[in-house]
Amino acid sequence: MDAKDLPVLEQLAHIERLIDAIDLPIGRWDLEHRLVFCNQPYLSWAQRSREDLLGRTLAELYGDEAWERARAAFAEAAQGRTVNYERRLKHGCHSGRWARIQVLPHLDPTGRVDGIFTIAIDIHQDVLEREALVAARQRLDRFTENIPFPLTYVDRDFVLRFVNKAYVEATGQQPKQLLGRPIGDVRGSKRWAEHQPYFAKALAGHTVQYARMVDLATLGQRWMRTSYVPDFDACGEVIGVYTVTVDVHELTITQQQLKRSVERDALTDVLSRRTMMDRIEAALLDAAQLPVALFFVDLDGFKAVNDRLGHRVGDELLVAVARALQISVRAEDAVGRFGGDEFLVLAPVRDTAGAHALALHMLAAVAGVDRHGISASIGYALAPGDAQNPQRLLQLADDAMYCAKRRGKNCVRHASPD
Repeated sequence: MDAKDLPVLEQLAHIERLIDAIDLPIGRWDLEHRLVFCNQPYLSWAQRSREDLLGRTLAELYGDEAWERARAAFAEAAQGRTVNYERRLKHGCHSGRWARIQVLPHLDPTGRVDGIFTIAIDIHQDVLEREALVAARQRLDRFTENIPFPLTYVDRDFVLRFVNKAYVEATGQQPKQLLGRPIGDVRGSKRWAEHQPYFAKALAGHTVQYARMVDLATLGQRWMRTSYVPDFDACGEVIGVYTVTVDVHELTITQQQLKRSVERDALTDVLSRRTMMDRIEAALLDAAQLPVALFFVDLDGFKAVNDRLGHRVGDELLVAVARALQISVRAEDAVGRFGGDEFLVLAPVRDTAGAHALALHMLAAVAGVDRHGISASIGYALAPGDAQNPQRLLQLADDAMYCAKRRGKNCVRHASPD
């Protein structure tokens, strides 16, 4: 051995002592890919003795498949570059576990590569988590792509960054025509004006919904509901908005029908008794600024017609009277059926004279039905002048109606608070 080689050998010995102190499997290979040194953790990792390891190539130690995975990395390291690769181990108790092998050159004092170091790092759990994340992402991508509802994602500048297949089909445009464009340009100025306030609320951090009637080419007019959901980053800042549009036509129609069945009388389609009482209560809250009159309308002679001609004719008569009352008052006035052949009308009026004139107009409207000599007795009370309590106002109007009955029917009477 030449004296000039002693510093190099001393340096290697120093490096090997340091490597022994590192708790990672580390090996040093010569340029013919033979293992010439390994630390104690490497022996435990390889599960073989030092004598079985040193002087043998990587292919001899771990097989041709392992060498094929390592070949390119060793070639890079021989050129002075540090690289790494991953492989699933097939030896000892580590079989089946994933490891990342870092491959780095060892340089002599002249800067020439004279060997290669490898460091093995167990990344099995990381790989499993990464694979799970990739699988979850793939499942999510398949779900969002194939969900039967139009789905989009826009950034803070309202630029489309994602659209799914249902959105493409709904708009008739391909993704390359949509992505990267402001959604206002895609939807058109009119639709953007409708949707922009909801996007703005979502960007402020609120989840909002917007339901509207849409004219679809294949299905005609349908109720659709779009949800706008903010996308928060790790710091809680809104960085974009998801939108999903769902067909809620049947649900909306059912809700409307249910609401109408509660608000409307099933036979006459005027307001129900319950709805009229709600309207009266609401009106009396503002009666000091906007006086109202409550009219109690009872048909004269209806029972006799019902008994003589039957309920079908009686029902037809009630429908005709309800329609006549609705026509005789203003659109903002409320007409409801109190029960049987009794109706209520709630209308804003300025004074008793105005209320009396409206009552006479309704009286003439009922007489104009001209079926079987039917007429009406109408009593009315004013709020806040006569009463400020809904039940009291109703009682006064009812009393006035009975007064009209006693006065000969087919007439109008104003309530007397006394």
